[in-house]
Amino acid sequence: MNMSLVGRQFELTDAIKSHIQSAVESLKKYNLDIISTRVVVSADEKNGKKGYAVEFTINLPQKNTIVIKQKDKDVYAAIDLAVDRAQKVLRRHHDKVTDYRVTKLEEIANVNMEELNEIQNDEDVDEIIPMELDLYKPLEIQEALEMLKESNKQFLIFIDKDDKTRVLYKRKDNKFGLY
Repeated sequence: MNMSLVGRQFELTDAIKSHIQSAVESLKKYNLDIISTRVVVSADEKNGKKGYAVEFTINLPQKNTIVIKQKDKDVYAAIDLAVDRAQKVLRRHHDKVTDYRVTKLEEIANVNMEELNEIQNDEDVDEIIPMELDLYKPLEIQEALEMLKESNKQFLIFIDKDDKTRVLYKRKDNKFGLY
């Protein structure tokens, strides 16, 4: 990564340069292959008040240039605020670039079709034939009542002729309840 430091109307000291370099190094953690970074620090004096402006220009491959401008009364505070904003932008870009879906739907469908073909080609595989259980056949309420009386179960779940799931149960007073 190329990095250039420029001071406009302001002399960059070694301490400020090392602070900027360490801040720019912290941007590498997003693995975005940053091409170049340019940092311009300028001194502003308006209405007798001193201030500093920091401008970060970050060039990324296959992405527009990111420009971040920050002003503050203190040089270090301006640098830190600009780096925080740069990290936020780079983190968002990193989250967009990172592909969390490892396999696509078409790939899964192709794999499932291949597995089905392999299963069909194997001669040792037993054939599974689905069967309908007695429980799923519709029952009249009277039939279910007779089944519950014959068994020692407390309740019976069944489907009635209207395709509703019903529960027939024994009550404590030796009567039967129906949901």
